[in-house]
Amino acid sequence: MAEKGVKVFGMWASPMAIRVEWALRLKGVEYEYVDEDLANKSEALLRYNPATKKVPVLVHDGKPLAESTVIVEYIDQAWNDGYPIMPADPFDRAQARFLARFAEDKCNAALFAIFVATGEAQRKAVHEAQQCLKTLETALEGKRFFGGDAFGYVDVIVGWIAYWLPIIEEVSGVTVVTDEALPLMNAWFGRVVDVDVVKATLPPRDKLVALNKARREQFLSAAA
Repeated sequence: MAEKGVKVFGMWASPMAIRVEWALRLKGVEYEYVDEDLANKSEALLRYNPATKKVPVLVHDGKPLAESTVIVEYIDQAWNDGYPIMPADPFDRAQARFLARFAEDKCNAALFAIFVATGEAQRKAVHEAQQCLKTLETALEGKRFFGGDAFGYVDVIVGWIAYWLPIIEEVSGVTVVTDEALPLMNAWFGRVVDVDVVKATLPPRDKLVALNKARREQFLSAAA
């Protein structure tokens, strides 16, 4: 008999995995969460995602899906009578996909560069990250969220930055987002972390700070 229900394979500190939980909670979908030890991945995770062996993985009625952006779109379509995550208008939907891809390809890489650098390389990375976020910020003009008045697809994909970036700043000893440099983004940060589905799933800040301090030290030691 085929497995029924919804299961999410994630890792408590993964900003990519948390997107899947946000999407499911927006839709009101009940799910089982499996927290993976990425140093000792479960047989189930490797079976469901043999291609990349990464989290997140969504298993819906025994059928697995990998890659968080793909999963979020699937959730929106599979439970299409619930909360609308993607815009209804085809142009707006395409634009949302473009913004999400821009953030994934450009902004995430820029933020990671800050995390693993020091000195002049880090200063350049901060500047590049600010320029990337400024481009993203233009889509917030006159709106509460990227999706308009409601938390939508781009907010789900990019929303991790609102909680994780201040931790990256603290751990790395830099400032990226300020009211002066990125006022709309800074205000959006506050709105994102106040969304109910976001508040319900955020990992403990002190635990995340400790983990990222250790990770940064590992990266810097390896590069020395």
